Amino acid sequence: MSHSLFDSDVPHPEPSNLTAFAANDLNRDSEHRDEQSVEKALAKEGTHIFAFAADKLVLKHDGQVLDPLFARYELQELQPNWNETILLGFRKTGEPRLAVPVRIDVDDLTSHYKPADGRTLFREMLIDEVLLGEFAQAASLIRWNGDNRFCGRCGSAMEIHIGGYKRVCAACEHVIFPRTDPVVIMLTVDEQRDLCLLGRSPHFAPGMYSCLAGFLEPGETIENAVRRETLEESGIRTGRIRYHASQPWPMPHSLMIGCYAEAKSTEISRDETELEDCRWFTREETIEMLERPSATGKASPPKGAIAHRLMRDWVEWKR
Repeated sequence: MSHSLFDSDVPHPEPSNLTAFAANDLNRDSEHRDEQSVEKALAKEGTHIFAFAADKLVLKHDGQVLDPLFARYELQELQPNWNETILLGFRKTGEPRLAVPVRIDVDDLTSHYKPADGRTLFREMLIDEVLLGEFAQAASLIRWNGDNRFCGRCGSAMEIHIGGYKRVCAACEHVIFPRTDPVVIMLTVDEQRDLCLLGRSPHFAPGMYSCLAGFLEPGETIENAVRRETLEESGIRTGRIRYHASQPWPMPHSLMIGCYAEAKSTEISRDETELEDCRWFTREETIEMLERPSATGKASPPKGAIAHRLMRDWVEWKR
């Protein structure tokens, strides 16, 4: 008997755990954040800190080992801005984990430091999965706080509160909280022909095809965003939508919401400003991209990317 992937949660009960940036297991202890939380954490023995020069994580580099964690005393030469310190949470041992922006310019870092952005950390596997998850939280909060130094209502300076999770205008007392930008990313599947829809943007690496994606707009459901973006980019109409996985994407503070979409039409009419190509792929062609990209010149996004997860779980899903 044949079953639809839209009626099942296989092959994984929680595939989000298999994406990059998702392995953050810190206790955020959000209900206890207050104005003394950062000071208490900095004073605790064994505290470790991520340092950010602009949007790049600073890693200690001794020629062999890369270490993203600093003790407080190790940060002095990087000129940390302690007033903008973020409290991320606590390890299971009780060790606090924090993040701080530093004033030193990336170009002025000496050779025993290595700056790296999120894509580099992920693609080159410079740090382990748990630290990569903690980095995602830290990078998003560092960027949000840095982008909101002034009030959007009156233009006065905004002050940081409760460990980086609230900013308050010093003049009009306008309050803002950290933002997350939702993005739908979807693999449209033609179940009758056993095909999936993939496209490539002009900025992709040569030969790479991926799932279609776009920002969820205000007042829009996830399902309707998937249908709208798929139709706008490819001309394909879709029916049932099944949520599959999500992925924090700290460039700068997005949440990728991965879905499968049921194709209700087959003729592609791509948006030429968004995509340089869009086509249907067989299960066998998709496996080739995932497993043997050099064989055909076409490749999937790297392992850990949610698009890779959607593609792989489709080809591994058993009818």
